[in-house]
Amino acid sequence: MSSLNLDEYIRKVPDFPKKGILYYDITSILIKPEAFLFCIDSMVEIYKDKEIDAIAAIEARGFLFAAPFAARMKIPLLPIRKKGKLPGITLSKKYDLEYAQAEIEVHKQDVPAGKRVLLVDDLIATGGTLNAARELLAAGGAYVPEIFGVVGLPFLNYEKVLAPTPVRTLISYHGE
Repeated sequence: MSSLNLDEYIRKVPDFPKKGILYYDITSILIKPEAFLFCIDSMVEIYKDKEIDAIAAIEARGFLFAAPFAARMKIPLLPIRKKGKLPGITLSKKYDLEYAQAEIEVHKQDVPAGKRVLLVDDLIATGGTLNAARELLAAGGAYVPEIFGVVGLPFLNYEKVLAPTPVRTLISYHGE
């Protein structure tokens, strides 16, 4: 696996989506094939010898990294979607956002009971969505041994929210 300074490929946008927020934009990784492939290759290298039965990904940007990774690992991909986007019988989980509430769902029959599911997203900030996703998978009988994000913002204390599940990222920013 080649070495690459991923920070050079992440666009930082001040005052988005609102004043005072520094937005870490991963779309700048997607438009540079060498950076995108670095991310996928790094994920494969990290998890190639780990016991993982499936990948669960958070809508929508988590899909971008999880789908090629799951295909390379030859294991199933479980999309975790916003409420109302999946047909059929679903498991759902409500969780709190800063000023509102959200809900995510997964197809009930897709959750592999008794199996190990790696949970993937593009960026880990407060950990609220990933915590809800982990609880959703647990409700279906799956176990989440680790959570992976391309970018981590540990200064927002996601490790406390996601404990005791280990969190791994390719790059972390420890302040804005």
